[in-house]
Amino acid sequence: MTDSAHILIVDDQQEICDVVQEYLTGENYRVSAAHDGAGMRRVLSQGHVDLVILDLVLPGEDGLTLARALRSESGIGIIILTGRGETVDRIIGLEMGADDYLPKPFHLRELLARVKAVLRRAQDRTSASPQPARSRARFAGWNLDLASRQLLSPSGEEVRLTTGEFDLLAAFVNNANQVLSRDRLLDLARNRESGPFDRTIDVQVGRLRRKLEDDPENPTLIKTVRGSGYIFTPTVETS
Repeated sequence: MTDSAHILIVDDQQEICDVVQEYLTGENYRVSAAHDGAGMRRVLSQGHVDLVILDLVLPGEDGLTLARALRSESGIGIIILTGRGETVDRIIGLEMGADDYLPKPFHLRELLARVKAVLRRAQDRTSASPQPARSRARFAGWNLDLASRQLLSPSGEEVRLTTGEFDLLAAFVNNANQVLSRDRLLDLARNRESGPFDRTIDVQVGRLRRKLEDDPENPTLIKTVRGSGYIFTPTVETS
């Protein structure tokens, strides 16, 4: 994946683009840079991009607007960069479908670890056997096709899932009626270890609840086990 992966850094600070581009190029990635939404779209129009590293504070369209647009158009990997005081924006970015976030200032080795994790998940999905042993799952009237990554509601309507949402739901479906800690869910769904302040799973669970639950504030499918994590309660039938 490293030899062919194309990464786009979108940041209005030239020095950050230069440092990240030099470092990741040294790790054998192909790296492009842009400083605003127009530049980002220009690079995307010129060829395939595997991952966008996206600053939230940009001239013109901000990073949240661009993240929403990216996610509505594709499943491209998105890592958002946030300042120290942008906790709310960081959470909103994750809710819009970003795969990960990294606060500024950041260490280049940590950025590399996040990049590898997001790209590894994409590689695992494409290199997995085309027909998994259990390709379909049914629960509480819902139908999840694990091969095509399609979710159908009890009424038969397709419900779109981001990459992170699908990976988390698949982890729940494959481990139904088991209490899963946040660390375990990160391992199952995101392939990386959590940090001491990582609440990515909480954000993803909240998004899944809004799509699956009749009353997300009083969930019946994905329940919180206080002090332990979460449990997926429905009976799951697979085929």
